[in-house]
Amino acid sequence: MIYVTHSYLPPLEEYVSYLTGIWERNQLTNNGPLLLELESRLSAYLGGPRVQFTSNGTIALQLAIQALNLTGEIITTPFSYVATTSVILWEKCTPVYVDIEEDTFCIDADKIEAAITPRTSAILATHVYGYPCDVVKIEAIAQRHQLKVIYDGAHAFGTKVAGRSLLTYGDLTACSFHATKLFHTGEGGALIAHTDEMAKKIWLLKSFGHFGDDHMMLGINGKNSEFHAALGLCMLPRVTDFIATRAQLYQLYHNELAGLALRYPVMPAGIEYNYAYFPVVFENEAQLLDIKQLLAENEIDARRYFFPSLNNLPYAPGESCPVAEDIATRVLCLPFYPQLPPMQVRRIAGLVRAGLTRKLPVAPCTI
Repeated sequence: MIYVTHSYLPPLEEYVSYLTGIWERNQLTNNGPLLLELESRLSAYLGGPRVQFTSNGTIALQLAIQALNLTGEIITTPFSYVATTSVILWEKCTPVYVDIEEDTFCIDADKIEAAITPRTSAILATHVYGYPCDVVKIEAIAQRHQLKVIYDGAHAFGTKVAGRSLLTYGDLTACSFHATKLFHTGEGGALIAHTDEMAKKIWLLKSFGHFGDDHMMLGINGKNSEFHAALGLCMLPRVTDFIATRAQLYQLYHNELAGLALRYPVMPAGIEYNYAYFPVVFENEAQLLDIKQLLAENEIDARRYFFPSLNNLPYAPGESCPVAEDIATRVLCLPFYPQLPPMQVRRIAGLVRAGLTRKLPVAPCTI
């Protein structure tokens, strides 16, 4: 079976070398030396912001809402993973959906101001598939209306805008380091802050709100362990190679699918892209379902990512967002990860081509 993602694991002996130190120190969690080293290395990789390693990306988003003291309405995107909406609801705020751009599938910055009300406290936008939101326009809107900006950067690790990490824009950016991500720690996430004061506040929020016997604020357990930090330390030096390999597979997919009636997100000019996913947009939902079924019959897992449009969730309905609703019914992410052999890319593309041109499926590949 070929899955839509496939987690990379470093050489076992490399990971075991970190485990040996954990066994010697007998400190498994609670801000151990490996966790602190990972936070420091991530900060350096991103260009200097304060990185707080968390138990997952969803907790990071919840911590962001708490750290910024948000209430009332939060403007957000309907085209994202469900966590982007669920954290808003979990923190007793109200999601207000703004439709997405036709090209990048990120929130349409030109439509944000019309959604602002006296109850609006923030904008929570997602860098979809690693493509950047219009961070310049969103910052200007936030400044005009005195709003906070949180970015869901779950897909954005490794992408740069104007030579600067995409994760360093906004008041706070939440990351996911889930096993399926380009950079992962098995389970994990991070919150990217810009000041020591904010980093300290996030640290307290994720550490039950106290340091030693001094209790400063209400908090939760959002910490991560030495085991997850060790995996991250193995992974981080490999990110550049991962992105380079993904770029080659991305181009191969495009070459193999050339000439078909498919749409792709448009890469904005002037960015260094991380090639996080390979989404394709079909002409209609029926076509997508046919291709998805054909791939499944050939033991290939493709994912409807994202579906449904979040404004159609039964527990968080919102105003109509026609672009997001349309794209959500037609977009499919094909298998895409550095270990995917080029021959398999050709096979997957061949099946898509066969399905769209009503030819017989290509023969299964034995690799």
